[in-house]
Amino acid sequence: MYIAQVYKVLHDWWRYIIGTILVITGVFIFSIPHVVAIVMKGDADFSRLSDIDYLMSLFEPNLNFVFLLLPFLGGLIALFFAIRLLHGQTITSLTTARPKIDWKRIWFAFFFWGIVSVGLAFIDILGNPEDYKWNFDIKSFAILAVIAIVLVPIQTSCEEYLFRGYLMQGIGVLVKNKWVPLLITSAVFGLLHISNPEVDKLGPIIMIYYIGTGLFLGIITLMDDGLELAIGFHAANNLFTALLVTADWTAFQTHSIYKDLSDPSVMGFTEIIIPVFVIFPILILIFAKKYKWNNWYERLLGKVEKPLEDNYKVLD
Repeated sequence: MYIAQVYKVLHDWWRYIIGTILVITGVFIFSIPHVVAIVMKGDADFSRLSDIDYLMSLFEPNLNFVFLLLPFLGGLIALFFAIRLLHGQTITSLTTARPKIDWKRIWFAFFFWGIVSVGLAFIDILGNPEDYKWNFDIKSFAILAVIAIVLVPIQTSCEEYLFRGYLMQGIGVLVKNKWVPLLITSAVFGLLHISNPEVDKLGPIIMIYYIGTGLFLGIITLMDDGLELAIGFHAANNLFTALLVTADWTAFQTHSIYKDLSDPSVMGFTEIIIPVFVIFPILILIFAKKYKWNNWYERLLGKVEKPLEDNYKVLD
């Protein structure tokens, strides 16, 4: 019912086009402070602004982090505005097919993946100490922690609500099945990361990870009839990454506890493949066991049909 419930609100295809344009506009507007800061700096070389390394060198890392995340706040505000204005839809029905948002699911996914990801990171740090530098500065880290705790969940929620929520529902109603929106949103989600510095350092193979992550998040959304697990997982993944380990060649370059010094050009095929083809399937099985998922074919590949009740008025 997660996609099918959109039949109860205004769901014309053109509304989703306008809504997406509004989100892009919101992102652009909230990017203006970064542009203004660059202009006011005075000595910036505008011909080099497409160079991520140069762009990140213009300001202190915590300020860079704010500039990086702020546009997602604009996107999320614009998206919530669009669903109310264009669709008459509530945030709850964009989030889940349940009567109300299940915060226990969000917190379970957040803490579960947070503990697992931090554990895996420390195993690697202990096993390869030469690849890591202790980078902890209490003042800089405290400021980072406040920024990250406030803005990272906004960034990840914006992506989840847009891709696994708004576009998943809109495309699903348009094509009247579930597998097409699953594949399209996963591919677009992955491809939008193509400008990340990791792609330049690791090569196109990293797109397997980005698209695979989108596919994983889409699967748990469709199987669970809601975004809660995806929201919790994504927030934990990005938050603990920003706080624990970053590198000079990643999108997040922060005052993290550790700095990764390893050469990205020698990262093995397994570092990219294992999360997508081993860790993510295991997580899906764990979630499936906990939440008693069944009818996998219908939930992932089935048709999207109008609910039986003849009630298509705008939701209150």
